[in-house]
Amino acid sequence: MAKIPVGVLGATGMVGQQYIALLANHPWFEVKYAAASPRSAGKKYKDAVAGRWNASGGDYQKEVGELIVGDANDLSQAAAAFKAGNCAFVFSALEMGKDEIRALEEAYAGAGIPVISNASAHRWTADVPMLIAEVNPDHVDIIPAQRKKRGWDKGFIAVKPNCSIQSYMTPLYALIKAGYEIKRLTVTTLQAVSGAGYPGVPSLDMIDNIVPYIGGEEEKSEQEPLKILGSIKDGAIISVTEPKISAHCNRVPVVDGHTACVSLEFGPKKPSIDEVKKIWTSFKSLPQELDLPMAPKQPIIVREENDRPQPRKDRDADKAMAVTVGRIRPCNVFDLRFVGLSHNTVRGAAGGGILNAELLKHKGYI
Repeated sequence: MAKIPVGVLGATGMVGQQYIALLANHPWFEVKYAAASPRSAGKKYKDAVAGRWNASGGDYQKEVGELIVGDANDLSQAAAAFKAGNCAFVFSALEMGKDEIRALEEAYAGAGIPVISNASAHRWTADVPMLIAEVNPDHVDIIPAQRKKRGWDKGFIAVKPNCSIQSYMTPLYALIKAGYEIKRLTVTTLQAVSGAGYPGVPSLDMIDNIVPYIGGEEEKSEQEPLKILGSIKDGAIISVTEPKISAHCNRVPVVDGHTACVSLEFGPKKPSIDEVKKIWTSFKSLPQELDLPMAPKQPIIVREENDRPQPRKDRDADKAMAVTVGRIRPCNVFDLRFVGLSHNTVRGAAGGGILNAELLKHKGYI
């Protein structure tokens, strides 16, 4: 099968680099177009990232290193690559103002180029699906309504959620899918420094320290799960009203891997600890016969050790795409508490975006 040519917007940034690295040997997709800010435009990709390559997913291919970086703000360059058959869709890892990203992604989609985005600009656009492939794959069904409303032909926008919620969102959904209502939860996240991009948080702020504030993260953590758990009605995704979520988000001196300490309260029906472990261990949302390359074989990995999960030991589990959970025990205030962990720049960023693209291809939108 001939590979589908793809583009990466923001290709020289930290998430963009991770896309480039993870796509190096992808069986379906290959990077044929890279675009970034005007300061990188016109350079060979290898020169644009020289001295600042930080992707944990590996290195870039020689062919990608020779690509001339386009200006992501210049839609005509991407349109020319699209017309020439070198860019069937783009991954957006843009790093600029939210309003700028929103306008630019809409311009790409309006030009017929599908956009699969990591940015937060369109997460609350009512007709844009915010996807975790194992949780709400049916939300891609809003794309025809999105196109019709905006007069787009082949273009569309799909986004992925905040990286930190993916360390506990799939376990929550697995319990809901099994028939257990979740009324309330509290979550404290311990978020890796790579989540701040590069160069990110100054070293003197992080060494021997924890920063108990990440701008906008708590609001995202409290609201985005409600849209993901929502449903499509009249051309819009309607959020659910529960669970009520209270979040504390902290930056910690870990390179990769977001950890979440979660306590949750069920409705009248409450599972036993053994039942929770069974639900998580047996959880399979995406049919295995789809064989999506980035999909983890085991979406939720349960660890029985008292001191797991740990970022260094567990973040790379199952292609760094699995959520690892541990310390599953009763809660003295609510009903259940556990610790979840996922790789923030793979599962929570580029890897999650690639999996969404694979799902969209399977659904016929790519």
